[in-house]
Amino acid sequence: MELTNKTAIITGGGKGIGKATAAALAREGVHLGLIARSGADLKTVQEQLTGQFGVQVHVAEADITSQSEVGKAVEALIGRLGSVDMLINNAGTATFGTLLDMEPAEWERIIQVNLMGTYYVTRAVLPTMMKQNSGSIVNVASTAGERGFATGSAYCASKFAVMGMTEALMQEVRKSNIRVTALSPSTVNTELAASAGLPIGDEDRMMQPEDVAELILAGLKLPQRVFMKTAGIWTTNPQ
Repeated sequence: MELTNKTAIITGGGKGIGKATAAALAREGVHLGLIARSGADLKTVQEQLTGQFGVQVHVAEADITSQSEVGKAVEALIGRLGSVDMLINNAGTATFGTLLDMEPAEWERIIQVNLMGTYYVTRAVLPTMMKQNSGSIVNVASTAGERGFATGSAYCASKFAVMGMTEALMQEVRKSNIRVTALSPSTVNTELAASAGLPIGDEDRMMQPEDVAELILAGLKLPQRVFMKTAGIWTTNPQ
């Protein structure tokens, strides 16, 4: 499917997978709306992509755990873009600890960001896609949404929930020509992974944000009549 002059909103668009996906879509001529908490990161990406690819890049600062902030950000971005053809729910967070060691407030924060944030943004964007009778939604989950591991109760719970929400939403909106996909990458070499203490390894051998962006792009370019329901991507030979 030709993506030139399509529009996309990406959460967590200031760094990591979100930034890499923004660059991949901009190369295809997609006009972008980026959401993140850091205005400085968004401004940097905006300047880079408009200068390099000549596409529209609009930005909005928002905490995706706040429904009101999300609503205002999405409304502003759709107003500037004129439509939204694609939504990439990428923003997320991760910390690890046993169920008893992790404080309830931190456990809840992970759920709020990874699950409720995805829900709030999707809920804000979906009416426009329903009205258009078309659209693509990609939720970046994790292999942690397919199997649990010790110290990952909060993170796994949030990502299992995203996988389930994606499945249910897909069944709700497919008759409106809206495609909904869940991606489950293994560990990606990002600032988030490093700050969470995950082993990110050698750059030449470890999965990079650009690798995940390529998978997202491939899914979006499929003919409209089909979509990737779920897709996993793994590092071939990690250290």
